[in-house]
Amino acid sequence: MAATDPAARIAELETRIAEQDRVIADLNDMVVAQWRKMDVLERRLGELREEFDAAAMARSDGREPPPPHY
Repeated sequence: MAATDPAARIAELETRIAEQDRVIADLNDMVVAQWRKMDVLERRLGELREEFDAAAMARSDGREPPPPHY
């Protein structure tokens, strides 16, 4: 419904801007949360790489022993 009254049009625009501001704030919160999660995952990946490298260095000949049923 198109409002021809300037005051009504301004009120409608203000309402739309307020809604857009809320959506932008929500999206920003989601992006911040995702970045935090990515930081945690990258840190954990680094830790796992270090553990893997340490385990690889600990093996003397680089081969795994055969399973116990052999």
